[in-house]
Amino acid sequence: MADGMKTELVSAIHLQEVELQDEPADKEQGSNNNNNSGETFTVEEAVEKIGFGRFHILLFVIMGSTNIVEAMEIMLLAVVSPEIRCEWRLDDWQVALVSTMVFLGFMVCGVLGGYIADRYGRWKVVFAGFVWSAYFSLLTSFAPSYGWFIFLRSMVGCGVAGVSQGFVLKTEFIPAKYRAYLLPLATIFWMTGSMLIIILGMLVVPPLGWRWMIRLSVTPSIILIFLFKFIPESARYNVSAGNIQAAIETLQKIAKMNRASLPEGRLVEPPVSQRGSWRILLGSSFRRTSLLLWYSWFVASFAYYGSVLSSSELLEKNLLCVMDAEREHQVKHHHEDGLCYCIPFAFSDYQTLLISCLGEVALVPLNICLLNVLGRKMSLTVLQLVAAILFMMLNICTTMFGFTVLLFLLRSLVSMNFNVVYIYTAEVYPTAARSLGMGFCTSFSRIGGMIAPFIAQVLMSQSVISALSPFAVACVVCALGNFLLPIETKGRALLQNS
Repeated sequence: MADGMKTELVSAIHLQEVELQDEPADKEQGSNNNNNSGETFTVEEAVEKIGFGRFHILLFVIMGSTNIVEAMEIMLLAVVSPEIRCEWRLDDWQVALVSTMVFLGFMVCGVLGGYIADRYGRWKVVFAGFVWSAYFSLLTSFAPSYGWFIFLRSMVGCGVAGVSQGFVLKTEFIPAKYRAYLLPLATIFWMTGSMLIIILGMLVVPPLGWRWMIRLSVTPSIILIFLFKFIPESARYNVSAGNIQAAIETLQKIAKMNRASLPEGRLVEPPVSQRGSWRILLGSSFRRTSLLLWYSWFVASFAYYGSVLSSSELLEKNLLCVMDAEREHQVKHHHEDGLCYCIPFAFSDYQTLLISCLGEVALVPLNICLLNVLGRKMSLTVLQLVAAILFMMLNICTTMFGFTVLLFLLRSLVSMNFNVVYIYTAEVYPTAARSLGMGFCTSFSRIGGMIAPFIAQVLMSQSVISALSPFAVACVVCALGNFLLPIETKGRALLQNS
């Protein structure tokens, strides 16, 4: 009898232990969404269910502000070129080499940053890029020589490559139907950064010099470093890395901020083993897309920085064919006694650059319409063809107002083209290789950025039409190549794996 009671007692204790072991699993499943029915959902379904709300506004403002910093670092080259040319008595090729070294740093670190972002997380790469670029940009203002200046600017370019991964982080949180609206609006931040550096040049360079302009331009980077704590790691990345719990916590926080709820059930997605693998980019599914995108990115950067540096060069050297030229525009870069090194921007030149910057945001509504009506592929084709026409129209002898209008439209078109190619790239690649795909693309774009200064700044002194023609031809060829892109991403969900 006693043995029977002992047996029953041991069995009861064992049964209670089994129930206690099962309870945490039940609680964990319930914490996912208080549902034990066996239903499951994916990150894509959770993002769509949560919808657009306060979190996305915060994300848009903070991550969009990274474009302010990126634009300031890139546009700084156009503003500072006349100053360093004068201080160190530089030839045209030496001024062009400054831009080339920046893009070289961007190109080298672009692929590396994309690989690290796919393997270890997007947030880490973006934050590290911010700190890196701010530090070396500040050091640039103390450069004692031309050699140190180009080395430090190449380090800045390396940091900016990491910052550019913020576009992937932002895209992975935005519902599909909002991407065509929100992502083009980020142009506002790029325009703001471009205008800030031009205004700084206008106000700071004449009384204090270019070094103080660079020091003051670092301020937005320092502010944003402290705001990054409000941005979480990508839930899509966490899922691909097998960290389901971190993805759930992130999605729950977003849902709480948006006053929404997650889908019923458990978050279930298999981890991806080949994260950050170049084989995905060149596999049968994406080989043609990758090759065409690399050229499209090359042309997007080549045309964009060609328009920026060409406008700066035409204004600085007074190479414009204008029928109502002011006296200051009749001063040529070459004097009878040799090369004139010191031709600083006039106030009117800064005004022209400011107006052209407005072009990058003025046609955003048109950009949104093109994306939603024509789709991504056809939008690229139309924008590149029209940009080619505008490049050639800069050769027309017109008034200063006419040149400003042409430059305004050209900057609008090449900026919109850059927007569309960014969006298409982030949408077409799977999460397993999205950052690496973006890294490869941005690296190819920087090859275009490296070549553009030698066309826009060196060849421009010899012949304006010879300098502008390569940009137009590249745009036409790229527009024709876009017909071969096999995938249209309009309205399509982001892929998790290939």
